[in-house]
Amino acid sequence: MDYEQIKLRLAPCGLHCGKCFAFKKGDIAEYSQRLKESLGEFSIYAKRFVDLLDEPAFGKYTEFEELLNLLANPTCGGCRIENCFLYKDCNVRDCHINEKVDYCFECSKFPCSETGFDDHLLKRSIKINRRMKEIGVVNYYNEIRNKPRY
Repeated sequence: MDYEQIKLRLAPCGLHCGKCFAFKKGDIAEYSQRLKESLGEFSIYAKRFVDLLDEPAFGKYTEFEELLNLLANPTCGGCRIENCFLYKDCNVRDCHINEKVDYCFECSKFPCSETGFDDHLLKRSIKINRRMKEIGVVNYYNEIRNKPRY
């Protein structure tokens, strides 16, 4: 994957949008859609399996199906296209546009406390950006591309 393609999957803060549950073109969306297709009309059978298999967990299938539908139909296009879906106080996108940088580590103010992130996310973003600066964006993406985001 080249740098421009990677930019569509890595947010300016460095988080991997491609592994986010809210990202339209992400792995979670793809796998959830495939699981939903594979299950088909399983809800009919789940009700029967509660008694037939003496397994009460199947009684929770409706809740599982609701969550699966949510995961299979995300709405976020990514932070480079729209405001952050998850972190409403995120200032990184606007800063990225104003400073004309692709990632936080390229900014002369990095690291800063103007991101709008809580302490946990701020520390994580700083760590990610330092790693990208150290080994390069493409190498960083290749290093983390198959790792879960959460």
